[in-house]
Amino acid sequence: MRLTRLVFQLARRNASLIHRREMATSDRGSSIIPKTVNPDIQEERNAATFNVEDFALWWHGGEENLKRKRYVESSVFADIDENKTVASIQSLSHDEIYAAAMEDALALAGKLRKLQKELNPGGKDIWPGLFSGPELWGAMPGGNPFTVHFSMLVDAIRNQGTDEQFEKFGKRAENLEICAAFAQTELGHGTFLRGLQTRADFDSKTDEFVLNTPTITAYKFWPGGLGHSANYSLVMANLYIDNKPKGVAMFMVPIRDEETHMPLPGIDIGDVGKKLGFYGVNNGYLGMKNVRIPRTNMLMRHAQVEADGTFIQSPAAALGYFSMVFGRCWISANNTTMLAIAATIATRYSAVRRQGSINPKQPEVKIMDYVTQQMKLFPEIATCIADRLAALKLRQLYHQTERDIKKGKYDGLGEIHALSCAMKVMCTSDSAAGIERLRLACGGHGYLASSNLSNLYSTATAGCTYEGENTVLLLQVGRFLMKSAQQVMAGKPLAPTASYLAKIKMDQWSGSWENIVEALECATANKTHQALKNIAARMEAGQTQGEAANNTGIELTQAAELYGRSFIAANFLQEVTGINAKTRSPALNKVLENILELYLVKAALDNMNNIFRIVKITDEDVNSLQASLEKSLKSMRPNAVAICDGFDFPDRNLLSTLGCFDGNVYERIFEEAKNCSLNKEPVPRVFHTHLKPFMKSKM
Repeated sequence: MRLTRLVFQLARRNASLIHRREMATSDRGSSIIPKTVNPDIQEERNAATFNVEDFALWWHGGEENLKRKRYVESSVFADIDENKTVASIQSLSHDEIYAAAMEDALALAGKLRKLQKELNPGGKDIWPGLFSGPELWGAMPGGNPFTVHFSMLVDAIRNQGTDEQFEKFGKRAENLEICAAFAQTELGHGTFLRGLQTRADFDSKTDEFVLNTPTITAYKFWPGGLGHSANYSLVMANLYIDNKPKGVAMFMVPIRDEETHMPLPGIDIGDVGKKLGFYGVNNGYLGMKNVRIPRTNMLMRHAQVEADGTFIQSPAAALGYFSMVFGRCWISANNTTMLAIAATIATRYSAVRRQGSINPKQPEVKIMDYVTQQMKLFPEIATCIADRLAALKLRQLYHQTERDIKKGKYDGLGEIHALSCAMKVMCTSDSAAGIERLRLACGGHGYLASSNLSNLYSTATAGCTYEGENTVLLLQVGRFLMKSAQQVMAGKPLAPTASYLAKIKMDQWSGSWENIVEALECATANKTHQALKNIAARMEAGQTQGEAANNTGIELTQAAELYGRSFIAANFLQEVTGINAKTRSPALNKVLENILELYLVKAALDNMNNIFRIVKITDEDVNSLQASLEKSLKSMRPNAVAICDGFDFPDRNLLSTLGCFDGNVYERIFEEAKNCSLNKEPVPRVFHTHLKPFMKSKM
């Protein structure tokens, strides 16, 4: 109750601040953007069949969460420089982008620290809880150099280090008293961790580890914040004792002086240069030559090295990779947010963009009235909702596994690893492909940097390769499925998310929601068993197990994708039709049922080649699915804008001329163009220095 009252008091104060800032902007008289809402987008909101606030409350997990989110956003964005946009950031040099990103990140950190003291003293839910999340991306249009520090590094020290090590390193990192990178990937190795070339040799005489990157390909390459932000790095290296390999371990390595920030002896460090996206994240490289650290800087919650060189092995090898599971949970959730932002931008734009007519001699229609446009927009709305719900479920399973580990129970590690890999693949590939479809749905204007769609795409598609390249992760899921299929054959129990693998055929097709989910699960089982059968056949023909698995790789990745899609679909069905439905209004439930049907019907049509193999389906059945798809699009049409409003993104987080709440698209596009730095002078200097002399020259 104290938090609620304080939020309301402070929200009133901040509302006044925002109002004064808007009035100041209006007084300047320089903006051509109307202060009113575009009537076309208001018409969409008036037509909605449900209460948008009900959707927002459901989406954000209840009244307290939504109030806090809105208050924090209003506080952080109250004094933000509105001229600092993605487009303006992209016009800067690489050095300037990094400086701007650092300034913005630290300004946000200061605000969040203050808000934490105001709203929940002693807690961590706001600072550092919100620092690397999507709620406040709009405060850092150039990116956050400390994202990996807070999203992975602190958690890795907590779960891989001892309590004493967390006291020494983790708490300082959590308070940003030190800045640390998570250095796993090398120039020559990424997902294949056993192949890492970075060495950590134990010297029992000095009770130290000696770290080296013996070749160029051994250099750490890509860690976020490593270039010039971090003064420590959690280095993943192969451990050697008396020149004998002991496996991969993690080491907390000082890399820059805490006072001067100069690289320490033996450290070769820098920024990797410009990238497709993540402009200000300061991804870096790290080389080490005979860098010595105390033995106690190796994270030793699970595996230990004693002073005499005795190596105590981890009780479960997979524990060493558990921090990456958390990273994949985080990536999955963030990518669903990117897709939701893109869907909001494209849907609002489609509500105000008029082009052509459906009937001759009729006025131009909103492009969202075209069924083909609806097919570009609405499935992506459904996908971001389905993926986000599954990402939340994945996070719950992760925390359950975390609790089990503390009790000495490790039997769930294989499942959570496979599921996190599958979810990371599905959410990143869904968002990357979906954002590109939504950009194309906005026509030429979607190509503008000011639309923010290109930035969203470059950020989302990066997720397809960092923290495990997607194809490699699918193959890891495939191995889990092969082991599960062998357990079926041996009559052994299966992991909960793979419990359906014993059923490879369906009795009957009805096309109901439950039937579609069952079909996806049976298709997963059928593809899994077919892949296992083909591996066995290839081995019988003389191939090694590795060769047989490689040659069956296509089927293994297909089975893995089906496993991921089945999990998402089953979870979506449970959320919409299960016990949680009783907590929602009938109108909201009807909307969610419409979205669920669209998602499931499209999933069935997309996977029909696999479903054909496990149940008899007629042409009439397929035609019925197509009719259901079109009906779902039609039912969703009056609610599309309202659903996106329910995501509750403030304009500052959208950072888009096409997607603002007021729908004044053309004025925003034109004002952004007028403010382009190239337009500061009527005649650019290059005209006088190059173009005019060339045109006047005689050849």
